[in-house]
Amino acid sequence: MSAILLLALCLGIGLAMARHERLPAGAPQALNFWIVNVALPALILVEIPKLHFSRELLFPALAPWLVFLGAVAIFGFIGPRRGWSRGTTGAMILTCGLGNTAYMGLAMVESLRGPMAVGPAVIADQFGSFIALSTGAVVVATVYAGAPPRLDEIVRRLFGFTPFLALLVALALWPLGGLPDVLQKVLTRIGQTLTPLALFSVGLQLQLRGIGESRGKLIAGLGWKMAVAPLLVFGIALVGGLGGNVNAVAGILQCAMPPMITAGILAEQNNLDPKLANLVIGVGTVLSLLTLPLASALL
Repeated sequence: MSAILLLALCLGIGLAMARHERLPAGAPQALNFWIVNVALPALILVEIPKLHFSRELLFPALAPWLVFLGAVAIFGFIGPRRGWSRGTTGAMILTCGLGNTAYMGLAMVESLRGPMAVGPAVIADQFGSFIALSTGAVVVATVYAGAPPRLDEIVRRLFGFTPFLALLVALALWPLGGLPDVLQKVLTRIGQTLTPLALFSVGLQLQLRGIGESRGKLIAGLGWKMAVAPLLVFGIALVGGLGGNVNAVAGILQCAMPPMITAGILAEQNNLDPKLANLVIGVGTVLSLLTLPLASALL
């Protein structure tokens, strides 16, 4: 309970500070730089070499892809029939197909399920959400923006992302048992900054205006992202005999995360209904403080 209160408090402080006139310019960007390029790579370097790799880790790696591809199919079908613009359809696919598995995901999984679930959660984030963002999401964004996708842009995004490079290093260290103890202790302390700073940063960037006029899209998008998709993944886990497995639980919780902030940024960069994208992210993030503990309790 104290862990959830910590997350809610950090989010609330961020919301309050976002309305403070003396907030330093570029504060969210500076925090995000630390989270993405320092805290998250440190966590990856410590946790990934501890994993015992098995076929069960394929589940958290593949589960986010099911959510993303499901969003491509569902909103690609619904959008034209509801009269949505290409920009709106693209924004719905991006924000409701990709979860916030890094900023909120790792923090929430660790708080709800403990340190043992962090490794599988990182697998879901890096091999699932991040690669889907760097490949499939880039294709979706460019197609719905009216431009052809470029292979060199996809490769540049993939190998220019610090956590992905940290993942490659961690995988290379895995047969060696990881880093020396002294480095692990230092990196662990650095990685511990991810949880409070990530939620504080999310709070700084939340936008909740315009709910009424977008109610139908919010229900459709968040209904898929935070209810139907996680239940579908949970059902697949049960069929596969992975119901209580820590790897499966981490994967299911990552699929239940609210929409990804970076997906909203990608939508904005491609002019895909940025107002709706920010609204979906904001509402989903607030709702997740209730839905994620409930999902964890049910698991």
